[in-house]
Amino acid sequence: MPQADAARGKAAIERVGCASCHAIPGVRWPQGTIGPSLDGFAERALIAGRLPNRPDVLAAFVRDAPSLAPGTNMPAMPLNEEESRDVAAYLYTLGDR
Repeated sequence: MPQADAARGKAAIERVGCASCHAIPGVRWPQGTIGPSLDGFAERALIAGRLPNRPDVLAAFVRDAPSLAPGTNMPAMPLNEEESRDVAAYLYTLGDR
C-alpha cells in the first residue's frame, strides 16, 4: 500500500479500539471475541466472508464497513482515509502475504 505505514496503523487500531471486538496479534489488550480473530488476515481470500481481500477494499471496509457489507455487525470507525490505509497495511503484516 503506497504511502501507508503499518506502525501508524497499529496505533490507529489501538486508538479506536478494534481489539475490543477482535483478537489482533501485536495488540496485547483487550483481546475481543465478538468479531473474528485477525491472526493470519493477510492470507484470507475474503473480507467479512464476502468482499475480495484487496488493499483498496480493506481500507474502505475498516473505515465504513456497513456501506460495503450491509448487515455487518462491524460499525463505521472514526478513521480518515490515510488512517484506514495504515490500518490495512498493519493487517497485511498479519500473515505471509
